[in-house]
Amino acid sequence: MNKTYFRSGLGLKAEVRPLIDAEYQSGLVELIRSRGFTETFGDVTVRLAKEFGFCYGVDRAVDYAYETRHKFPDKKIFLVGEIIHNPHVNHRLKEMGIEFIYPDKDGHFSFDDVTDEDAVIIPAFGVRLRDFNRLKDIGCVLVDTTCGSVLVVWKRVESYAKDGFTAVIHGKYTHEESQATASQVNKHPGGKYLIVRDMAEADLVCDYIAKRPGHLSRDEFYAHFKAKATEGFDPDRALEKIGIANQTTMLADESLAIGKRIREAFVEAYGEEHAEEHYRSFDTICSATQERQDAVVELMEDPPDIMVVIGGYNSSNTNNLAHMCRTHTRTFHVEDALCIDVDNGTIRHKPVLDPAAPEVVEGDWLPEGAFELGITAGASTPNNKIGEAVMRILQVRGIQLPEGLLDIPE
Repeated sequence: MNKTYFRSGLGLKAEVRPLIDAEYQSGLVELIRSRGFTETFGDVTVRLAKEFGFCYGVDRAVDYAYETRHKFPDKKIFLVGEIIHNPHVNHRLKEMGIEFIYPDKDGHFSFDDVTDEDAVIIPAFGVRLRDFNRLKDIGCVLVDTTCGSVLVVWKRVESYAKDGFTAVIHGKYTHEESQATASQVNKHPGGKYLIVRDMAEADLVCDYIAKRPGHLSRDEFYAHFKAKATEGFDPDRALEKIGIANQTTMLADESLAIGKRIREAFVEAYGEEHAEEHYRSFDTICSATQERQDAVVELMEDPPDIMVVIGGYNSSNTNNLAHMCRTHTRTFHVEDALCIDVDNGTIRHKPVLDPAAPEVVEGDWLPEGAFELGITAGASTPNNKIGEAVMRILQVRGIQLPEGLLDIPE
């Protein structure tokens, strides 16, 4: 019987790894890393965060996508959404002939063009349970790159639903990962979820639990969270038992603080003994997300003059890194190295946390005289794009590097 589900690779890692390394590695980044993450070029001192760029889950997802193309050269290959939130990597997969299936305005995917003769790649974020089951029913080859850290959260959410607890998920309700995580409650009859974006929304939940003055009415609560909760969500019943989970790329400290705040609301309303029985929380913080955020915290102990954060504008973890940096120093979040224009010296960037905010273009953005340049990147950003960004900034400054370190494609 031919295997149609691949979760642990396709046995071609040795074949594709040289190609991936050639396409995504950077001699300049490796040089700076080897010099203790700090190196001076002319009058610019470049300081790299000690953890940045591709995490294990992203590296694995990209590896599996390349393996799929090599293992099935004659099959039509589809990808559900984007493999990761990086425009350069996704464009490269399109060049390899992988077809992207994008969701409609309501976040739903159509698999009408997929047949049992095709292969479908599930991205690092995972897919909703109903989408996974639909693809299984089609009978196509499935290559599942869902990150292991995401699977840990899924198991927690499923256990909450099994035991009659509502999963309160700290995340963005429109994000693929949060949607996939929330769908895990459907493995058990009556499973319920509620997605809260931030502490402000968590406080709405806390106010309702503790019946504080001015809290939302039942109808107001449902209206506010309708798109972010199980259909027909009844807060009077659903908020009696709560288990906390999170989208793995959110700010770790905020996820922990939200969980603590909700538990305090249970204690306020019903007492400590009730909270012990009706509230659950497990450590579902992604270690790679935490490490990259911790590295920014360390870098900001002595902030550089400017900070450049590289990664997709729709990348949650990249947006959060940029937000952290903005509280300490002047920060530019660029989607790609090409946002830095060598010819006219401008930078095109997103100046605020909102992923829907427009880009702005700035000139004269580099400080006069010697300065420190801080660099970090989201978990979906390959090293070659980090190196290219550094190279472009140095070139804007008029600093030329040896040919062996050139990262800008001809």
